Amino acid sequence: MGSKSVTKWPKQITPSLVEGLIYSERDLDKAISIFDAATAEYSNGFRHDRSTFGLMIRRLLSANKFVPAEDMLVRMKREKCDITEDILLSVYRAYARVHKPLEVMRVFGKVKDYECEPTAKSYITVFSILVSESQLKMAFKFYRHMRQKGIPTSVPSLNVLIKALCKTATTMDSAFRIFQEMPKHGHTPDSHGRTLEAKELLIDMEANGCSPSVVSYSCLIHGLCQSNKLADALELFKEMKSKGVEPNVYTYSSLIDGLCKNGYSLQAMELLERMTRKSLVPNSITYSSLIQGFCSEGKITEAVRILDRMKLQDLKPDAGLYSKIINGFCETNKFQEAANFLDEMVLSGITPNRVTWGLHVRVHNRVVQGFCAEGCPNKAFPIYLGLRTRGISVEMKTFESLIRCFCKTDLHKAARILDEMVVDGCIPDEETWNAIFSGFWDRRKNA
Repeated sequence: MGSKSVTKWPKQITPSLVEGLIYSERDLDKAISIFDAATAEYSNGFRHDRSTFGLMIRRLLSANKFVPAEDMLVRMKREKCDITEDILLSVYRAYARVHKPLEVMRVFGKVKDYECEPTAKSYITVFSILVSESQLKMAFKFYRHMRQKGIPTSVPSLNVLIKALCKTATTMDSAFRIFQEMPKHGHTPDSHGRTLEAKELLIDMEANGCSPSVVSYSCLIHGLCQSNKLADALELFKEMKSKGVEPNVYTYSSLIDGLCKNGYSLQAMELLERMTRKSLVPNSITYSSLIQGFCSEGKITEAVRILDRMKLQDLKPDAGLYSKIINGFCETNKFQEAANFLDEMVLSGITPNRVTWGLHVRVHNRVVQGFCAEGCPNKAFPIYLGLRTRGISVEMKTFESLIRCFCKTDLHKAARILDEMVVDGCIPDEETWNAIFSGFWDRRKNA
């Protein structure tokens, strides 16, 4: 492959020695001569391994010597030296550098000949090259092949798919939907999929003669809010308005949700007012975001106002929203208000189901325990009865709180609750038994 080498070789030739010599030789032909001479120097001595083969292949590729580089792959196989994925990735990228995507596909199609099983890294690299070279028909076919092979979706693969879909105006909406759905499937967009990607998507749209619509902007704003990039979402919102694209309910709801999740519920409220002034009708998602935001910030009064406003619009709050309000009141020790909303929830016909069962258990038990902690067992007892009649589980702590409270005022109720506790399979602790015994003992002494 090259001219005769004049390298002085020691008796012991090692891969690191050969690598060092090839690295330091700037002339490619001389580097090839060193590579060949290393094995020719001693008939039963040095044999190239993956590191020296890989280095020589990369040197050839950097000089666009593709045929000699692929000959090296054949030689590796002949000499029973494992061909690694990293070496093949170097070949793909080299062909991509000179805009030869068909050669990339040809080499990728020969991986089985090289006995190298491609991983997701190889698939995504080839997919990305096809998209970058605008070989879209081939790219989408390759993506379907990836999915059939069981290559899992990931942030890098979805980013490439979004880029591919943005190449044509007819598939723009699909790109935005994928961008929007990424966080829901555990794929939080990375630096390629956040602000820069959002900007690139819009630029691609305009370059393809497709003016960004309210749907396009709204999907991107939603995706940015879901990825906790609130500042970027607000910036996009301003840009949208500056270009004369009017936000819709979905746009406002996404921003309101993002603001509430980041502790800016009052600013979210301002957006709600602006939205209604434009005759846009808030939906359940809009109100839910505000209620959850106000509750998480301890602004329970504001949360109740939003709930009332929601009901005036004939939108029915669900168990989740009621539980937020109830827990909010419990956090501030306003257990009577919490109990009032428990009653309202029941009167509204909201009953436990498979999904909300645990939620009902938690809020009901919390209110009972709260009343007991305040020394108001007679207010707690009706809620306890409601729990039992509706089949909602009573927690161990609830039984214990009720028994200890009633031991001071009504031993018969305390004993009844103790019986029901045991029937439910709950074992009273020592403190609960002591409360019962002390209550009866004090009653006997006073008799």
